[in-house]
Amino acid sequence: MTEHLGGAVIPTGFDVPVEPLRRATHFTGEPGCIAEARAFAAQFLEQLRTEWCARIDRAADGELLLLVSELVTNADRHSDGPYILELEGTDTAVTVSVCDSSTALPQLFPKNPRRVGRHGLEIVHALATDIAVERVPVGKRVIARFALTR
Repeated sequence: MTEHLGGAVIPTGFDVPVEPLRRATHFTGEPGCIAEARAFAAQFLEQLRTEWCARIDRAADGELLLLVSELVTNADRHSDGPYILELEGTDTAVTVSVCDSSTALPQLFPKNPRRVGRHGLEIVHALATDIAVERVPVGKRVIARFALTR
């Protein structure tokens, strides 16, 4: 922080970079994992509100939980092993990262309201500002950036 006194700039010593809030957890694919992932993300958002003074409206709150739900559901359905959910956030954005053991990259299908299922990545694309997929030694990582302010 910098204070201005009579036109002079006085450094106060608080101008230090602050690391984003980071949390990670893993799931085995047991029943209830998706609900646990949503609860983990909801707790993360509360920490952002408290520690980062993030102003997150209820619509953004629900949309982020939907984004987490879709990514974790995809990992649960398409991998044979455990998966990891990582969240990193500030007062303006949250990055959601899900690593799983499947090497198959997610597919974005053309919009089709008559298709039953396979809309997960379509939903993720609608909610996230940026999406990336990368191969990792044990499978893949899907990364989605979500803006908290609209």
